[in-house]
Amino acid sequence: MSLKELAAHLGLSQTTVSRVVNQSPGSRRISPETQQRVLAAADELNYTPNALARGLRNKHSQTVSVIVPEISDGYSTTVLSGIEDALLIAGYFYFVVSHRHRPELLRKYPRLLLSRAVEGIIAVDTPLEEDLPIPVVSVSGHLRHKSVVNIELDHTLAAHYALEHLRSLGHREIAIIKGQRFSSDTQSRWQAIQRVARKLGITLHPKLVVELEGTGIGSEPGRAATVKLLGRQVQFTAIFAFNDVSAIGAIQALRDANLSVPRQVSVVGFDDIASAATNAPALTTVRQPLQEMGRVAAMTLLQLLQGESAGTLQNPIRVLPSFVQRNSTASVLQTARAQEPILFHETRG
Repeated sequence: MSLKELAAHLGLSQTTVSRVVNQSPGSRRISPETQQRVLAAADELNYTPNALARGLRNKHSQTVSVIVPEISDGYSTTVLSGIEDALLIAGYFYFVVSHRHRPELLRKYPRLLLSRAVEGIIAVDTPLEEDLPIPVVSVSGHLRHKSVVNIELDHTLAAHYALEHLRSLGHREIAIIKGQRFSSDTQSRWQAIQRVARKLGITLHPKLVVELEGTGIGSEPGRAATVKLLGRQVQFTAIFAFNDVSAIGAIQALRDANLSVPRQVSVVGFDDIASAATNAPALTTVRQPLQEMGRVAAMTLLQLLQGESAGTLQNPIRVLPSFVQRNSTASVLQTARAQEPILFHETRG
């Protein structure tokens, strides 16, 4: 049923009916009896206001969009959970689009979203090449447009947690699995790892550095990277992986090569996704506060939508990692006892 038909059914003007069903400020001048009659009829006849049309008229659609690389277990879904928490409280509707790192979608989506009357965009680990006429908040995107507010992790502290942990266990031959080149965090995290390694006196051998390849999701890229690493025939006692899913893939590859984790090789992940704690062995990892990053991103976007200028906000907004030691790391002394039964550390976190 259209607004025109509902108004005709009630014998009222379209303006009166519109004010009541949309709960606009002008509805306060309409008698409670009339309001009740309109709402009862709308409910009985299943009338639903056209939010998109209303948004186009008053430029407030109460709708935002979130752009993510993919929707899968781990990083994106945890960030989305935090975004959802904040937007639901504020009464905003949101929808999600994923680009799977396809250049044509990265170019197309921003303008397509504008045509859908979204008021703002949250870009998660997604590069945006152009300035947009609506507020944009970036999570781990490292965008340097003046109109974009960035939510970023302290990668230096994150690298320190992981490398200092491995060094304290006696590891010196540490392999690094870097992220894919298209990931926004790859360069920042790699630079942080290099800085911290120099400070701690850890030498990063070029042959012990491999890079995730391809756009596949899940553990396969990490498994393939570790197979390449093993093929170089260079000794290492630990792996620091770009994220938890690649760390899990590394553990799979090590097992396929008859190497035990952590008895022969220790593995550290990054993110602390839900499956990190239930993996076998449970994964030692740098915990990135992904849900909190999503919540902060949504609250920042709401500030911008309420008239706050991006130039007046802290930018970037930095969040702090923490460290969770579980069962996938052990001391070099322990790894030397390759013939002894596997000894698991007590899980915490």
